[in-house]
Amino acid sequence: MHPAFSVIFLTTLIGVGQGLFLALYTGQLYTLANLLPPQHDPRFYAVGSLIALVFLAAGLVASIFHLGRPERGWRAASQWRTSWLSREIIVLPLFVVLVAAYGAVHYLGWTQPLFVVSDTLPVDASLIIGAVGTLTAFLLFVTTAMIYACLKFLQEWHSPLTVFNFILLGGASGFTLAAAFSAYTGGGLLGFYGTWAVILTLAGFITRGWSLRRNRRLRHKSSLQTAIGVRHSHIEQKAQGAMGGSFNTREFFHGRSPAALRTIRQFFLLMVFPLPVLLLGVAYQIQSGTLPMVAFALQYAGLVAERWYFFAEARHPQNLYYQHIS
Repeated sequence: MHPAFSVIFLTTLIGVGQGLFLALYTGQLYTLANLLPPQHDPRFYAVGSLIALVFLAAGLVASIFHLGRPERGWRAASQWRTSWLSREIIVLPLFVVLVAAYGAVHYLGWTQPLFVVSDTLPVDASLIIGAVGTLTAFLLFVTTAMIYACLKFLQEWHSPLTVFNFILLGGASGFTLAAAFSAYTGGGLLGFYGTWAVILTLAGFITRGWSLRRNRRLRHKSSLQTAIGVRHSHIEQKAQGAMGGSFNTREFFHGRSPAALRTIRQFFLLMVFPLPVLLLGVAYQIQSGTLPMVAFALQYAGLVAERWYFFAEARHPQNLYYQHIS
């Protein structure tokens, strides 16, 4: 498939925003359970939510460039009964509102307990909004990933691994950004967020590596033999029946060589997984406020390459006829 950078930036940017919000709420829950020291600066969660909103808004802006007629984009939400894209369009604004409300509650100091559960658990508005926002974040991960995982004819995408990869890689980048944010603000949570970032990054390495191995061993249902009904063992497509490119060659094929694909795969495997883990480990040892930022920057650059490869790896059946020009 042809990777569209508008979709690449949409999926990676909102993934960071979702992961950062999950990190903030997880930290608040650990603090509530007395497993972490409380944040004395009430703006910590508010500013963190604002950063998450910036990434979500940037993703929304990027998505506009993917629409041929942006003024008609709202109509896409009308097909929510059958379309995962419509469901994503509905869930994304809802999640943005919840993140904004979560940050506003902390900024305004509306964190007095509304009620107490079992005389031990004080529940305030931020906890309730955060819980709903957490469920919405995971729902958004699922709706975004299912846009691709539901396509049976693109076997590389049609797998539960697509959903797991979107969740784990978005979560890893968000927790890495949370570690950088905590290190920059001196919040004292570098070890907590960094540990979760490493766990999610390693889990993402397992599922992404599994999907690469699965896709490499795929036996495609469509081939040149099945396309033309000839059972000869060696058939090779030499020409597409036209002198130049067309909509099909531009829209359904990336146009890169196998060597370029290998280089991009090696690049994102290095940038997304081992380098951020190494940098976060060193940052924790020397209590660096800079290295977590470098780790996030490298991981996000790798995620852009990873998402490009995700789209390019899918072999659309129409390319049986259009991938080579004699």
